[in-house]
Amino acid sequence: MSSSLPSHNQPGESSSLLPSNTPTESASRSQGQQTEQTGAMSEINTLLTGAAFGAALTASGVFQPSVIISQLNFTNFHMIQTFLTAAAGSAATVSIAQALQPNHPNLVPRAASSLGLFGPYDGNILGGILLGSGMMLSGACPGTVLAQLGVGVKSGVYAFAGASLAGVVWSGFLKPLLTQCPTPPKAGSASPSPKATVHEVLGVSKGTLLLALEAMFVGIVIAAAKFTEVGPEAKIPPYYGGMLIAGAQLLSLVVRGCLVGMSTSYEEVGGWMLGGKLVPEKYRNMLFSAGVIVGSYFLSHGAPKFGEVTDVVVSPLSAAVGGFLMILGSRMAGGCTSGHGISGISLLSMSSFLTVGATFAAGGLMGLLIG
Repeated sequence: MSSSLPSHNQPGESSSLLPSNTPTESASRSQGQQTEQTGAMSEINTLLTGAAFGAALTASGVFQPSVIISQLNFTNFHMIQTFLTAAAGSAATVSIAQALQPNHPNLVPRAASSLGLFGPYDGNILGGILLGSGMMLSGACPGTVLAQLGVGVKSGVYAFAGASLAGVVWSGFLKPLLTQCPTPPKAGSASPSPKATVHEVLGVSKGTLLLALEAMFVGIVIAAAKFTEVGPEAKIPPYYGGMLIAGAQLLSLVVRGCLVGMSTSYEEVGGWMLGGKLVPEKYRNMLFSAGVIVGSYFLSHGAPKFGEVTDVVVSPLSAAVGGFLMILGSRMAGGCTSGHGISGISLLSMSSFLTVGATFAAGGLMGLLIG
């Protein structure tokens, strides 16, 4: 079969009509070297950014199973202080970035995740329920389980095993199956896509909603800090930990040009294990996750106080089942507590608020039921 391009334009080939040391070949070689250097630098940046995020999770203490479980059964408010501080800081960062570059391709609201069951956000709601249930069972979330591996939390190994299995099941079976399911037709004429942001749904300006959310988040954090006590897991005040996580978000935006998210890497690992081909965009997500483990490891070993783990009973079975559910749910919802909870809320995404609401409602209900 003949190519539509001249032979001297084919990648990796040189024309016999040109000497081997022509300017054309030299320019091609130089361009290839620049591409390799750019790719190598991108990978280094990805690894370092992941390490910063992992170190922030570790320093904040939210990687500990006891912190997650005690938050979901409402006996300790360490996690909510950290989470809301991180979300508030990230929202401010994203707002400034959007003002500086309004058409930034990676700063658009997260789309609805629809399964075609009962509405455009059914995937977000059902996925959030599974994610929250899995968090309560495992004492982890898709990001903190990697920090647990770095620190050496035993239950994290089983949670990671369950999460990896979920990545395989999702990539090889559930995702293709759900993609093939037809979406129920809408009554009447074709309806427009659901509004992507909360301020669009509420009919208020973006600035007004952002200020209201920032005030609400700060108010909740102040009230929690004043009227509740944190446990021995808090090596630094939880809101300081939230600031560190927001700082890692800023670093990711500046260095990588995108916001943090964790659960996609599990799907990509699952696809790779099933024989899929890794492309740079995919293995860099996995590289970011590896960076989280590395950052947690070095911080917890370099400053041992951050590696001290408060004992909490998480059986291997509970951790594995929880890890499976949380990844299954996060992929169904199109994101996890990082992608939706910190990054998605920063973008004022309607899908993220619904996912996070379902996550904490389900996790809190399970926390009350099983203690």
